[in-house]
Amino acid sequence: MSNPAALVIGNFLSSSAFNECLCEELARRLASSGWGVVTASDRLAKPARLADMVATAWRARGRYGVAWVDVFSGHAFLWAEAVCWTLRRAGKPYVLMLRGGALPEFASHWPRRVRALLGSATSVIVPSGYLFERMRPYRADLRLIPNALHVQSYRFRLQSLPSPSLIWLRAFHRIYNPALAPAVVARLAEEWPGVRLTMHGPDKRDGALEATRDAARQLGVEGLIRIPGAIPKDRVPEVLSTGDVFLNTTDFDNTPVSVLEAMACGLCIVSTDAGGIRHLLTDGVDALLTPRGDAEAMASAVRRILTEPGLAARLSSNARRKAESFDWSVVLPELERELQRAAAREATS
Repeated sequence: MSNPAALVIGNFLSSSAFNECLCEELARRLASSGWGVVTASDRLAKPARLADMVATAWRARGRYGVAWVDVFSGHAFLWAEAVCWTLRRAGKPYVLMLRGGALPEFASHWPRRVRALLGSATSVIVPSGYLFERMRPYRADLRLIPNALHVQSYRFRLQSLPSPSLIWLRAFHRIYNPALAPAVVARLAEEWPGVRLTMHGPDKRDGALEATRDAARQLGVEGLIRIPGAIPKDRVPEVLSTGDVFLNTTDFDNTPVSVLEAMACGLCIVSTDAGGIRHLLTDGVDALLTPRGDAEAMASAVRRILTEPGLAARLSSNARRKAESFDWSVVLPELERELQRAAAREATS
């Protein structure tokens, strides 16, 4: 059957030097699969972005048959509520994709709002087992479809003899606790004078970048850390290939694409066990997991990778193998089916 046109609502901000969100690649892949695609929004200012999302949902209602809406916590949840109210007024079916490891905590504070929004959608998708478990009280028939990436774009390099070359790739935001990374480097520097850390990502301007730089100065490791800033999506495989160990210092998480990308490259991953990470990674099999905020535990995990025979190669090969199950060739058909079902269900109701 022919595909209807789809409206994709999310943050299309990569042209403004922010990391590319999954909704951007989803829109491109739907278009390549023959869908007509309308998108919103690429406006940088938050009020303008919300206004553009709502206006597009209404003004373009004759150009699409089904909508996809990314749902985050905090103030962004209000955006999803406003867009979905507009979609209902326009008589359009919509699929929700729940994003962000902080959403369960938000839902515990606002259960009626969350239950109402999820219940209003034709379908609700979660990208991780963590969100599947934590969000089921608000809607029982959630669909678990993981985040995706094009695995073949990431050159696999088996880490049989890794060096103390560390990579960090996230937005500089407090929820990702980037200031933990300099503390890890400080604990490794005496034993491995050649340790280096490169931290890539956009500045979310909540003080996290400044806190990271301050921590590096106070710990005397600022000369061992580079912070080049945000990088274009198409340079991520190249950047990841410059490191051997990937640090994920987050306090809240779901199924982070940056970790999937590191897995695809075969990096040895050391991550906190926050949120959905425990559903994505298996400690000792494809990563080493540590408690949140524990710099010594994270440094000890890096030491194990650098010294324990066979550990790095095992983590590296298993990470790549798992990443292959997240390829777009596997995930996109499932996402398309959800959109098609939503459109068909509305047409027959």
